[in-house]
Amino acid sequence: MDTRTGPVRTGTGRGGGSTAAPAPRPLEARRLGRIPYAEALDLQAELTQRRRAGEVPDQLLLLEHPHVITLGTSAHAEHVLVGEDERRLLGIELFETGRGGDVTYHGPGQLVGYPILDLKPDRCDLHRYVRDIEESLIRTLADFGVEAGRKEGLTGVWAGDAKVAAIGVRVSSGWITSHGFALNVATDLGFFDAIVPCGIRAHGVTSLERLTGGPVAPEAVAARAAARFAEVFERSLA
Repeated sequence: MDTRTGPVRTGTGRGGGSTAAPAPRPLEARRLGRIPYAEALDLQAELTQRRRAGEVPDQLLLLEHPHVITLGTSAHAEHVLVGEDERRLLGIELFETGRGGDVTYHGPGQLVGYPILDLKPDRCDLHRYVRDIEESLIRTLADFGVEAGRKEGLTGVWAGDAKVAAIGVRVSSGWITSHGFALNVATDLGFFDAIVPCGIRAHGVTSLERLTGGPVAPEAVAARAAARFAEVFERSLA
């Protein structure tokens, strides 16, 4: 997949003047800190409606969640390995959600990104959308010296046989996106023992800090993730 931005081309119109490619659409990146999952759902619903109405530009919400297990539209209940009492002791909430995919964990030390994009007119392709999110995360990890990539037949971003970023998206009417990605930065990976991550039993999970062997500043990761996302999606970062 080639997501590079080519040079701006100019041409001569009928009147002899030159024409230039339109300016990139703006992308507003918002860092929200740590917010409960229910609050993030409400915010996405509001922004999706406002984006569809043209009241706001494309958005990229960057945040953390307290401990929570989320069930996608393809989730299998048996992939949640802890019962209600144990979840309560661990401080883990559980939500059914409208994104695609199976079971996912979110928690402190994880960079969660929720793009609220209008994919019209030139990106109305769900497969391409997911691949482009993967590409933005692969480039982000490369900025920290980590070689990551895709695994055939599976969604997400991988370092070897371990998943470092999960992706679960929703595209609603009008090709407006919500939900998104979760990049393990300094995540306590022990919490993944509460689930079968994304329904995949054969492979494990990892984090950016484990891959680099040392601490990584969360703000630096958020900044690079926003910049790389804007680059891949050909947006102007605000």
